[in-house]
Amino acid sequence: ARGAGAAPAARVDPELVGLALRMADAAGEVCRKYFRAPLDVETKGDASPVTKADREAEAAMRALVALEAPGHGILGEEHGLQGGDDDFVWVLDPIDGTKSFITGKPLFGTLIALCHRGEPVLGVIDQPITRERWLGVAGLASTLNGEPISTRPCPALGEAFLYTTSPHNFGPATLPLFARLRDEVRIPLYGCDCYAYGLLAAGHCDLVCESGLKPYDYMALVPIIQGAGGRITDWEGAQLRWDPAASTPQAEVLAAGDPELHRAALSQLQPRH
Repeated sequence: ARGAGAAPAARVDPELVGLALRMADAAGEVCRKYFRAPLDVETKGDASPVTKADREAEAAMRALVALEAPGHGILGEEHGLQGGDDDFVWVLDPIDGTKSFITGKPLFGTLIALCHRGEPVLGVIDQPITRERWLGVAGLASTLNGEPISTRPCPALGEAFLYTTSPHNFGPATLPLFARLRDEVRIPLYGCDCYAYGLLAAGHCDLVCESGLKPYDYMALVPIIQGAGGRITDWEGAQLRWDPAASTPQAEVLAAGDPELHRAALSQLQPRH
């Protein structure tokens, strides 16, 4: 099995990188149009909010894939799975952090991943309001607005700055494990969604720990974190992959800028009997 922090082996055609960036451009235009504008907010079956900005941004990205890579599959948060048996599958979250978006906070992001046979080989975090764009490509150094980035060293939990989106996102089984990790770090912080992973990749924080994520929440993060020198796995230390036969499974995710810190944090998240 591939090591938890190893980069995927597949190389990515530069034309597909260009497609991902054009998809981010298209979604960003939609997001900027609706940000801090009056919007009807609907509630989905899982009690999460959704707006026409979410749906239109995803539709704009899907249209580009249909035009430029019609043989590729697509999994999107708002419009579901299309062609999941293909070798290449795009995994899209048009607005990761809809609660931030609808309350006018520019800490949401558009997430774009390309998976090759289940392994994420390309990832984009795009923040269209602050105009920040993280790009991770298998085998290459990750970038922020075109400039190389790297995580920072922090081997000790007691020195770490930890992010999670909300303590309310943990369930009865995972909250005590998260609390154990939270109590060991220097400072716990809340409220960034995907933006926290971008901060980690750029060397501004040390850990991100979350529960109940779905593939469109985390696939894009994997190449970015790995390409910046960090490590991102589930809470058992396993590589994050997408299996189309598993539909949209939830996952617990742990990202660290320092491999030693990842090992230390992982040990805090294991059940103790």
